[in-house]
Amino acid sequence: MINKAYKFRIYPNKAQAILINKTIGCSRFVFN
Repeated sequence: MINKAYKFRIYPNKAQAILINKTIGCSRFVFN
């Protein structure tokens, strides 16, 4: 997951940004 996030941040697209937001939301939900 972390590696994917870094790759997306290097060359972000709108679709990729949405994926990042979904991933972060899932991670926050899991951690909390």
